[in-house]
Amino acid sequence: MSATAQTTPETLLETPFTDMHRSAGARIVPFAGYAMPVQYPAGIIAEHTQCRTKAALFDVAHMGVVDLTGPERASALETLLPADVKGLVEGAQTYSFFTNPEAGILDDLMITNLGDRLMLVVNAACKEADIAHLQATLPESAGVAPRPDLALLALQGPASEAALAALAPEAAAMTFMTARTFPIAGVECRVTRSGYTGEDGYEIAIPADQATTVAQALLDQADVEWAGLGARDSLRLEAGLCLYGHDIDTKTTPVEAGLVWAIAKHRRGADAGYPGAAIIAEQITNGPLRKRVGLRPDGRAPAREGADLTDESEMIIGAVTSGGFGPTVGGPVAMGYVSREHAEPGNVVNAMVRGKPLACTVTKMPFVPRGYKRA
Repeated sequence: MSATAQTTPETLLETPFTDMHRSAGARIVPFAGYAMPVQYPAGIIAEHTQCRTKAALFDVAHMGVVDLTGPERASALETLLPADVKGLVEGAQTYSFFTNPEAGILDDLMITNLGDRLMLVVNAACKEADIAHLQATLPESAGVAPRPDLALLALQGPASEAALAALAPEAAAMTFMTARTFPIAGVECRVTRSGYTGEDGYEIAIPADQATTVAQALLDQADVEWAGLGARDSLRLEAGLCLYGHDIDTKTTPVEAGLVWAIAKHRRGADAGYPGAAIIAEQITNGPLRKRVGLRPDGRAPAREGADLTDESEMIIGAVTSGGFGPTVGGPVAMGYVSREHAEPGNVVNAMVRGKPLACTVTKMPFVPRGYKRA
């Protein structure tokens, strides 16, 4: 979800799992201010395949967790984003995004109703700004409480349920976008059935001082292996999921990004009460001038982020925002924005790669079917 924030090695933060990554032979890189594993000795394609066929464990402890604990937490949060927070039942989770007055996206996030609180998970590169935004705009009755004492792991892949259920049997009964609190390896954890790979899986919030105990217990399961940022990116790209700072940002509206499904139906009007609501309502009614689309480049050459997209007359009609090799697809995949008249699946546009046009077919997403466990 989050964009890379380059920092100098001297200032890099570490997660509770960093020593485990080093012991596993990970290549560590700067990411959003943290020293993070980009890959392990087996390589990105092997890690990607591990997630698609078995289970992969991702360190996502660089991301931010914020609790809202006050009595007005749900109604207050609705002033910042278009989700139906007041209607979110206990034990349920939803995806949303903070918007600005121009209807741009400040960050995307997950919201979970834990009963006595709302848990927000925000992107690493945006978390300080998000916390400041919440503290500056929400009333004291919303109870904004950052939780740096919690660390996050993501267990993803078709073997995730069996691996986690071996340690916590109640995990098996969970379905996509639900949440429970239960012990794993003797450590009380907040668990949601969600993730960022397109596969079935879980995200687990753990007390940071006990996080390695849970990680090791999961790694001790036969079908679980570490995976790094490289595989996480190729997996989410094949799943057609947006990366904040690349596919969505402060100049992108949710309608342009194809995220209207995440706007509650009763909050799609101009008077919905969150920043940019009138602009979003107009775009829902009349359509945006540009749209996010999937792209399948011809041949084996990838179309990378930043490549201009042109029509048959060589007029620039958009740009690639994410692109690379899709190991499961077996070829290059990309996403980007094009003017709406070029956004129909089957249309062919050109990506300018090293000064030469590369034909790309507009394609529906996801590129790989998602494996979520539905109710």
